[in-house]
Amino acid sequence: MRGSATDPTSTPGSRHRRRTAGTLVSAALLLPLLGAAPAQHTAGAHAAAGSPAGSAPGSLQHAFAAASAEYHVPQSVLLAVSYLQSRWDWHAGAPSVSGGYGPMHLTDARTALATTEHFAEGTEDPRGDSARPALRPAATAPADQALPARMKTLPEAAGLTGLPAERLRTDPAANVAGGAALLAAAQKHLGEPLSADPAAWYGAVARFSGADDTATAAAYANDVYDVLRTGKKRTTDAGQQVTLGAQPGLAADTAQLGRTGLRKGKADDGLECPRSVSCVSVPAPYAEFGDNDYGNHDLGDRPVSQRIKYIVIHDTEGGWDGVMNLIQDPTYVSWNYTIRSTDGLIAQHVKAKDVAWHAGNWDVNARSVGIEHEGFLTAPDSWYTEAMYRSSARLVKYLARRYDIPLDRQHILGHDNVPGPTASTVPGMHTDPGPYWDWRHYFQLLGHPFRPTGGKHSSLVTILPRYASNQPVYTGCVTAGQPCTAHGSSEVRLYSDHDVTSPLIKDIGLKTNPTDGVNDLSSRVSTGQQYAVADRWGDWTAVWYLGQKAWFQNPRKHPTAVRAGGRVVTPKDGAASIPVYGRAYPEKEAFPAGVPVQSVVPLPYTIPAGQKYVVGDEVAGEYYYAVTFTTDSHRVVVGKDLYYEIQYGHRVAFVRAADVDVEGSH
Repeated sequence: MRGSATDPTSTPGSRHRRRTAGTLVSAALLLPLLGAAPAQHTAGAHAAAGSPAGSAPGSLQHAFAAASAEYHVPQSVLLAVSYLQSRWDWHAGAPSVSGGYGPMHLTDARTALATTEHFAEGTEDPRGDSARPALRPAATAPADQALPARMKTLPEAAGLTGLPAERLRTDPAANVAGGAALLAAAQKHLGEPLSADPAAWYGAVARFSGADDTATAAAYANDVYDVLRTGKKRTTDAGQQVTLGAQPGLAADTAQLGRTGLRKGKADDGLECPRSVSCVSVPAPYAEFGDNDYGNHDLGDRPVSQRIKYIVIHDTEGGWDGVMNLIQDPTYVSWNYTIRSTDGLIAQHVKAKDVAWHAGNWDVNARSVGIEHEGFLTAPDSWYTEAMYRSSARLVKYLARRYDIPLDRQHILGHDNVPGPTASTVPGMHTDPGPYWDWRHYFQLLGHPFRPTGGKHSSLVTILPRYASNQPVYTGCVTAGQPCTAHGSSEVRLYSDHDVTSPLIKDIGLKTNPTDGVNDLSSRVSTGQQYAVADRWGDWTAVWYLGQKAWFQNPRKHPTAVRAGGRVVTPKDGAASIPVYGRAYPEKEAFPAGVPVQSVVPLPYTIPAGQKYVVGDEVAGEYYYAVTFTTDSHRVVVGKDLYYEIQYGHRVAFVRAADVDVEGSH
């Protein structure tokens, strides 16, 4: 939902007014264990299958072995739980969006309350055009409508280990020990022995999730056991190598779930979610209010009336409880799903058949599903958990199968890839999920990892930096002009020449000079995006971008892009340039009586002769007319004009098929 660096409270609409909303994050505890005595130290460790023996003292791998020995928790279980929480990263001691610290994501409720920012805004026209008046500022929904999140609390871990809370925040080894203590306490609470068999820890792992219902806890535990069966090996953000050996035949004792004391989630067969995730219904209201106005979405009949072609990835810029309040307000905007950071719980708000107001572009809204992720664009170390990434990937795979949506960056869009529908809207379009969303890892989880798809003579590239080591300088995360914390990024910076001292590429639609601001998209390409090569010079590659030749560093030893195959468009012979559009609307002749003609107005960009841009899809000119609460006048208008969706700049755009020739590249 992110808007701009100067407005940290922006939403899925366009530009916004400020307001306050939301309730505080729940501080419910994981287990009634405070005051329990620390476990006694024992020699030896329950080593994970395939884990390195005799890991070096002081290493993170050694910390897992030591904690395993101290608290009699299988090292493989510790490693798998930690991987699902943090992928073993330390994040320099910074808390996650839900106030969780360290490899075990031990949550401090006070930090969560301090860092969980709530929205403070209203919104302009959710369609991104002039179809209806602005929405009013929303009222705060009752607190009891929020969904509580139970926590793996750091204070509990401090009580169990006898270690100061500050040490659990700042010392990775202590943090791992705290997680082990919580798991051991959960196992004892269930009346289960501290077994060396990882299969015997399913119930404790489910409780460690922090979920308060069996469905969410089971989804979390199933993910942990999937990690145990497949194994993992990774270099952490602190440069440490950690290994978990695979145990492919491991069968968990899932019957333990019934003894956890968690409430049983109410089944809802109407939910549109895969069975492998925990999903609840928090409906966005469809209601009339005021002067014949209504909200907060439109009823539709997709995919019967029109295809769903895109999935748009957002971040919330607010905490879970506040977001749940906002989505239940009929005077606010809407989106289809929200995913919780702590455990990957999914809440569905708007059915896929209906049109949510989330993208700031009515054409994209009508053709897409929007998914919000609990997080903050300008807080790179308020990190997304692996549990949320995995839950999101499963939801996207499910939707992609159901609606035949290709799993690529031309169809799985960030909100920052959605074009402004008109020239006046371009500066106000949103920039989330931003440079810190790990697209490379996300597509690995989707089962469609980015890889070279073109031959040695291909003239296309896929942007593919290594996330952890790719750390361009951004500014404005906390203070305008001041550097953000160094952090891995999915994005690569563009220059006007093959020299880092040359000017950054300028986006004329933004009407500002380019900067390295974290919300300035004018001179950035992102992982998975594809472009046509315009030139090469040593370790530099130039691509066609926003009508210009844009250069980025692409050294052979550490490439930031790989060769790709695909189709490109170029202006038809004889055309000096062609227009670029932010929406693919029908020609005026296609509009029937009673449906106002929507003008097809180009953006302030062109494609000059000789330039080429990668084709993402071919789409029909289409417009969903829905401006009344009753649906009898709703209509899908389909024209004869065809458009190509292209990767034009950081955002996608559309060109008329009649204006271009299409070429292939292999």
